[in-house]
Amino acid sequence: MNRRTAIVTAAVTLGGLALGTRAAIAQQAAKTTALFDASKNPSPEKIAPYQARFGRTKPLVAIVGLNEGTIISDFCIPFGVMARSGVADVVSVSVRPGPVKMQPLTFQLQATVDEFDERHPEGADYIFVPAVENDNDPGLLQWIKAQAGKGCTVISICYGAMVVANTGLFDGHRATSHYSNESMRVTRFPNVMWQKNIRYVADGKVVSSAGVSASMPTSIALVEAIAGPAKAAQVARDVGIDGWSSKHDSDAFQSDPGNADMPGRDAKPQVTLGIPVKVGDDEIALALTAESYSRTGNTMAFAVAASKAPLRLAHGLVVLPDLVAGGPKSVDRTLAPLEAHQATRALDIALADISKTYGPKAARNVALFMEYPGLK
Repeated sequence: MNRRTAIVTAAVTLGGLALGTRAAIAQQAAKTTALFDASKNPSPEKIAPYQARFGRTKPLVAIVGLNEGTIISDFCIPFGVMARSGVADVVSVSVRPGPVKMQPLTFQLQATVDEFDERHPEGADYIFVPAVENDNDPGLLQWIKAQAGKGCTVISICYGAMVVANTGLFDGHRATSHYSNESMRVTRFPNVMWQKNIRYVADGKVVSSAGVSASMPTSIALVEAIAGPAKAAQVARDVGIDGWSSKHDSDAFQSDPGNADMPGRDAKPQVTLGIPVKVGDDEIALALTAESYSRTGNTMAFAVAASKAPLRLAHGLVVLPDLVAGGPKSVDRTLAPLEAHQATRALDIALADISKTYGPKAARNVALFMEYPGLK
C-alpha cells in the first residue's frame, strides 16, 4: 500500500524504558489494535542534540530516494530545509544509478548508495527516508540498516515509516506516520509503539513524521538539534512557517463525507499541466507545487524549460525537464513561474488556483491529504 491510500501521527515520553519493556508495551498495544493519542502528552518532542563524530565540522545528512518512485515533497522538503540552513553537509542519494522518478517530475541525484559509501565509509550522521513506491525494496532496506549500524539517526517522512518499519529499526520504539495508515500499520508492524495526533516522534536514534506538511517542522527540529533554537527560528522564517512544535491534530484532517465525490486513485488525469522550471528555482516550492496539482487527480504535470538540459535548482538538486517551451509537444495549461520567497507560499498559491480552476472541494481534498492547516 502506498501513500496515495493512507495517513497517521503521535508521541509519549518513554525514552528511558529498556528495549524489552518497550517491546512488551508495543505487543500489548498491538493486541488491542490501539494507537497512543499523543495529544494527551503535554511535552513536545525534541530530537537529541547533535554529537560530533569522526572529527566532522558539520554533520553529514543524506536524503535517499528510490529510482522507481519516490514522493516528491517527502524528499525535496527535508533536502531544501537542511541545505538552505547551512548547518550540515547534505547529499541526495539514489538506491541505483540513473534518474529518480518523483511523480510527476524526474531528478538526477548527487550519488548512489554505493558511491556514498565509498566517499563516506563511516556513514551519515542522519538519513531521511521518504515515502517510496516499494517500501520493501531490498537495496533500500539494506542500506538503511547498514547506516543505522554505523550509528546514524534514521528519520522517516510520512509513509517512509513503512520503509523503516520493514527494516525492524522501529521495533520497540515509538513512531508515527500519515493519518491514513493508522489501522494498517498497527496490524502490519505490531512491535512498533505507533502514535497519532503528533507531527513527529523522536525516540533515540529513530525519528518519524506524520503526513506531508509535517516534513517541514521535522526538518526544522533537526536544525534545532544541530545548531540551536535561534538558527531553527531563522530557517523557519525563511521557509515561511511560524513554528516547529510536534503538537498536531491529525484527526482534524481525516477525510469527510462531503468530499466523497473527488476523483478516485485510478482516475485518469484530464488536463496536462506545464510547470516552468529554471536554474535556481527553489526545491521546496517546486515540490509543493507539483505534488498539490498531482493530488487533485485531474492533472498530469510536466516540467517545462528552455531546453532539455538538466537544471540545477537553488540548493543542488538537479531536475530533468520533460518538455521544451515552444516545442512540438504542448500542454493544455502552463502555470506562472515559481515564487521562491518563503517556499511554503507556493502551496498557498497552488491551493488558491486549484480552488478557482477545479473547485473548492479539490483544494480542500489536497489540503486534507497534505495535513495543511492553511485550508481545512
